[in-house]
Amino acid sequence: MNEALLKQYEEWVLKLSAYQMALTVIGIDKQTVAPSGGAAYRDERSSILAGELFSIETDPKQAEVRKQLLQETDLDEDMRRALQLYDREIGHILSVPKDRFIAFTKLRNESYEAWHRAKMENNYSVFEPYLKEIIEFSKEMYGYRSSDMPLYDQMLDDYEPGMNQKQYDVFFEKLKTRLVPLIQKVAKAEPIKDDFLFRTYPEADQKKYTEHLLKYLHFDPDWGYQNETEHPFTDFICENDCRTTTKYRENDVSSAILSTVHEVGHATYEHDVNPKYDGMILSLGISSGMHESQSRLFENCLGRTLPFWKANYPALQAQFPSQLMEVTAEQYTDAVNASKPTLIRTEADELTYPMHILIRYELEKGLFNGTISTEGLDQTWNQMYEKYLGISSPTATDGILQDVHWSDGNFGYFPTYALGSAFAAQFIHKMRECIDVDQLLETDRFDEIVQWLKQNIHTYGCRYDASEIMQKATGEVFNPDYYLDYLETKYVNLYHLV
Repeated sequence: MNEALLKQYEEWVLKLSAYQMALTVIGIDKQTVAPSGGAAYRDERSSILAGELFSIETDPKQAEVRKQLLQETDLDEDMRRALQLYDREIGHILSVPKDRFIAFTKLRNESYEAWHRAKMENNYSVFEPYLKEIIEFSKEMYGYRSSDMPLYDQMLDDYEPGMNQKQYDVFFEKLKTRLVPLIQKVAKAEPIKDDFLFRTYPEADQKKYTEHLLKYLHFDPDWGYQNETEHPFTDFICENDCRTTTKYRENDVSSAILSTVHEVGHATYEHDVNPKYDGMILSLGISSGMHESQSRLFENCLGRTLPFWKANYPALQAQFPSQLMEVTAEQYTDAVNASKPTLIRTEADELTYPMHILIRYELEKGLFNGTISTEGLDQTWNQMYEKYLGISSPTATDGILQDVHWSDGNFGYFPTYALGSAFAAQFIHKMRECIDVDQLLETDRFDEIVQWLKQNIHTYGCRYDASEIMQKATGEVFNPDYYLDYLETKYVNLYHLV
């Protein structure tokens, strides 16, 4: 190994991670505690930092260093994979003029502020010009790549390497074929009593319960921290600095609970990546579908089960005696699994959730193939909801403005949420063959479940791609039938449809 080359490479990676850390912390603050009045000041300077990072990433001298390292005969496979991933990621932006990159970064920051303002004011027209500009700017940015792939396929591949419209079309068609009839049957079944979830639950008391929940989930304050935001998310600085957020709703006790479990799934994944990958792309480049598989597994495959609530319900009941004293753990578990079409994606039950993603997928395809316009998109949104879920939103806040993703130009991201749910179903099927998941949940041994996930999935980071990790963890290629079988079995039993 050429030690001089290796030293140059390692110094470059360290410098990258320093700028990435700074921008990540600024971004977390922006969405949590930073005063809105300082947005313009922060956004301009964040754009400058992003531009400097761009220059470091695209340094032609470092490109030559990476090229020479890849030719070394004694190069270990971890480093080879990292070098290849850096080249792939940097290749996407290498031809982008720096001034246009900085301008796009600034636009995305401004777009977030416009989205937040529009959501608070329930006024899509405030955000629409920014969305239109984000879309046009995205087309320009992808145009610099000179790829032969269709534009939206490039976007999909960025978030889930190897996936494209053809594959997603097949995937979503399977979901529509098997889930739409089931959703319709459930809608006609005897409703599950869940009104007690929507009583008044003071925010301060919910926060006290969250402390118990985080301890049960082994979300250690030595490496994890939770904050609040309008749209829950997780981000991380390094292996031992993972940040989650939640949002408390005083008239929906399960919202912050399930959001917390979901986001801790993301954070645990980041924390459990092999420490030797810390600060390099092997910990940063995990596919969105694989990441979402862990948050959905935490939230749904574990957090909505009766054994989970046998362990955690007594503390919740003690925190809210007047609201829940006459409600059993079994009744509470049934309630958090109840299915009915709702407007908010993040509040959707497991059965209807994929339809929320299908709607966004079809809208994104239309926005980028020219069949759907940003003008009147709020009405197009409602038409899609009527088509697939039989409901529409009376407000833009609970409709077109509910998600933050498009304000940041994250097109192609949404489909990975459904894909991740399907990955999760296949993982939990295998996990249940290997360990007694229910007993571990019920006896407060969540750490043993995490250990299985760490050994079989988390530790690899993106050392392997999603298909390889699926094969390693389950012994099979990805099969969406596990997801569909899981949902059908769960909701047929829950609603006594047999």
